[in-house]
Amino acid sequence: MNILLIQRDGTDLHHTLFSSETSRHVLRFYHPKKRSCGVLITCASLGSALSLVAELRWYIRRYVREPLFELEPGTFFTHQLAQDIYFERTVVLGPGWQYRKLYGFKDGKVVSSVPMSPGSAPAEYHQEYIGAQNTIEIWCTQDEVEEGELIADADDGDNPGK
Repeated sequence: MNILLIQRDGTDLHHTLFSSETSRHVLRFYHPKKRSCGVLITCASLGSALSLVAELRWYIRRYVREPLFELEPGTFFTHQLAQDIYFERTVVLGPGWQYRKLYGFKDGKVVSSVPMSPGSAPAEYHQEYIGAQNTIEIWCTQDEVEEGELIADADDGDNPGK
């Protein structure tokens, strides 16, 4: 189980976490790895990952765009979905999870967030269209996908030239 903390623009999250004695103390057994988009932390289980995110709550609110959880290589999910899986135990992840979005990254920054159609694959979304060098697929809750669509729809309405 990995946690990917996507840093806010203009933040070197790895440096920020290690310049604070409090976060250094919390992370002393985890050995976070610096990534172009933030920090990757390996944990033993989903429960320990959620606990670590809770301990780093102040830093996450201030310096992190979004914490993502990687259950297996290439399968990321949101904090809300992770909590639903762990606490409610009614959510069962499996092939064909229908609530997904695609994050596009360029130079370590999130440049796009696109809701994915059920049954579609990341390769179907053209890199040029979303303006990214690389992408990650993120599984999320129904509310998180609908929220993203509402934001995208509002953006379209503000730009009549589209």
